[in-house]
Amino acid sequence: MSIEGLQQGTELMRARGVDERAIGAFTRFYAMLEQDATGYIHEDTIEPLGEVQALGDLAVDKALAREALTTSVVLKLNGGLGTSMGISGPKSALPVRDGLTFLDIIARQVLAIREEYDVELPLVFMDSFRTQEETLEVLAAYDALEVEGLPLSFTQSAEPKLREDDLSPVSWPQAPELEWCPPGHGDVYVALQSSGLLDTLRERGFRHLFLSNADNLGAVCDPRIPVWMADQGIPYVAEVCQRTRNDRKGGHLAHRRDDGRLVLRDSAQVAPGEEEYFADNERHEYFHVNNLWVDLDALAAELAERAGVLELPIIVNRKTVDPTRKDSTPVIQIESSMGSAVEVFEGSRALLVPRDRFRPVKTTNELLLVRSDVYELDSASRVVSLIDHEEPFIDLSGEFRFIADFDARFPHGVPSIRQARSLVVDGDVTFGRDVSCVGDVRVKAAEPRTIPDGSRLEGDA
Repeated sequence: MSIEGLQQGTELMRARGVDERAIGAFTRFYAMLEQDATGYIHEDTIEPLGEVQALGDLAVDKALAREALTTSVVLKLNGGLGTSMGISGPKSALPVRDGLTFLDIIARQVLAIREEYDVELPLVFMDSFRTQEETLEVLAAYDALEVEGLPLSFTQSAEPKLREDDLSPVSWPQAPELEWCPPGHGDVYVALQSSGLLDTLRERGFRHLFLSNADNLGAVCDPRIPVWMADQGIPYVAEVCQRTRNDRKGGHLAHRRDDGRLVLRDSAQVAPGEEEYFADNERHEYFHVNNLWVDLDALAAELAERAGVLELPIIVNRKTVDPTRKDSTPVIQIESSMGSAVEVFEGSRALLVPRDRFRPVKTTNELLLVRSDVYELDSASRVVSLIDHEEPFIDLSGEFRFIADFDARFPHGVPSIRQARSLVVDGDVTFGRDVSCVGDVRVKAAEPRTIPDGSRLEGDA
C-alpha cells in the first residue's frame, strides 16, 4: 500500500497547491519511512560538544551593533496550536504575562530595538494554515510593526497525516482539516524559498536571519551575534544554554564521530535504552535553545545546490489524527527540525548564551514560572529574572495540564515562588490569594483541596 500511499499523498498536496519543493521533501521522508527509518542518533556515533564560544565574551560597540541590525531580520516560528495545553487557537495568542500575549510581547520587543538603535529590523512570522488569521488579528494593534514591502506573515507547507498501519493519507470526515499537519519547523527553509521571501530579503540587502520559536520570550535579537558571524565568516549559529534539572528533555548538539560535524539530537531521536545518556547533564552539559542565526547567502547557496531541499534528518511523530481523542486513528506525522540544519552548513558554530535567552512556555509548569514573581517585564518588554539563583523546579500534576484548569486552580494568580527551590503539586489543589512558597514545597491531595489565602508553604504542605 505504501507506493499507493505516496501517490495519494502527493496528489493531495498538489491539489492543495503545495509547492513542488515541499512535495519533494515529503517524498524523500516518505521513502525513509518505508525503509523503517527512525531518525535515531545513537550515543556511540556522537561526541559531547566540548568547549563553546560564549556570547558574553563578544564585545561590540553601538555603531557596529546598529550596522549589523540594519541587515538583520527576525523570524518567529508561529505554527503551534498548543493542543497539549488545551488551546484551540495559536498558542502565541495566549495571555502569558501582565495580560499580554506572546505576540504582544514579541512585537514590543522588536519595536523597542528599533527605537533604541534607529533601525528598520523587520519582524516576520511563519504561520501554519491554522494560525495565520488569528495571529494577524492580534498584531493589527501595532500599526508600525509591518515593514513596507515585506510581509508580516507567510505560511509554511502542509502535508497529509499518514495512517500508522499502511502509510496512506488518513481520512477523518468529521473534521477534514485534522487530516493535515504542518511538516515541523524544519520546513522553514523550503517555505522561505517557495514564498519568495528569501529572494526578496537578499535583494533588499538583508544578510542575517534570526529564527526562534514564538513561545520563547527570551529570544530577543542580539546584534553581537551577526557582527561575530560577519567577522568570522560563520554561516550558521546555534544558541545553547547550560543544562539544569529542568532541561533534561531538551535537545542537544554533539559532534558526529565520522565527520566531526555538529548535529542536533532531539528527544524523539533518542534510541530506546539510551535515555540515560540523553539526560546526562554532565556528559551533554548544554542544551539546544532553538534560537538560530543563518547567513541568507549561505542558505540560498545550499538550497540551490540541493534542488531546494536541505535533506534534514527525519523525525517520526506518532499521534492520533485528533490529538484530543486517544481513540481516534493512529497516525504518523513526518517532521523535521529547523535546528538539524546545523549539520548542513560547513563551519556551523554553537554559541553559549545566558539563561535569559531561553524563556519558553511549552507546559503549564513553565507558564507558572513566567507568570510568577521570579520574573518581570522591563521597559523593553524583555523577561527579566528577579533572583540571583537557579529558577525553581516546577512539577504540576495532570489536573493543571490544560490552561482552563490551570487558571481555575490559580484564581488569584500563581503563588510567590521567589524563595522556593521547587514546587511539586500532586492532585486537585486550588490556591488562594497571596500564597507563598519557601524552599522545597510539595503539596498533595487525595481529594479536592484549597490552600487558604495568605498561606506560607514549606516542605510537605
